[in-house]
Amino acid sequence: MNKLFVILENDIQELEKAADILVYSHNKCICVDLMDGLNQDILESFEALTSRFARLSDMLIQKVLRTIDMIELESSGTVRDRINRAEKKKLIDSADSLIEIRVLRNEIAHEYKSETVYVIFEKVLHLTPLLLKAVDLTIEYSSKLLQSSD
Repeated sequence: MNKLFVILENDIQELEKAADILVYSHNKCICVDLMDGLNQDILESFEALTSRFARLSDMLIQKVLRTIDMIELESSGTVRDRINRAEKKKLIDSADSLIEIRVLRNEIAHEYKSETVYVIFEKVLHLTPLLLKAVDLTIEYSSKLLQSSD
């Protein structure tokens, strides 16, 4: 088996684990009313959610989609190019949604103001289902790709 297929197989396993962990955090936080304010325990849960969201989006965009492009002999290009190709391959429903997820990931990584953290939490709660659907579609596509390599 080609080295890239082995990398993709390993990346997909890690992606599945990371998605499961994000689902756990999302389920824990989705029922919280952000207007009530957050105590330390809930704040910690939301911090875990945002971290897991950012990690999963990085794994999807920076690792898995890149590996798929390499297997399919696509030029690397920009992150936007990678996302647009993913939409054409139907790995994602919308390039715009994945770009929004990527922008939010960057906000998570660089946001230090406590007053904007609630906005980030709301966005993560809203975009997590879209990210998880993109992961599912990518896993499905990758499975077919891996089967064709046998």
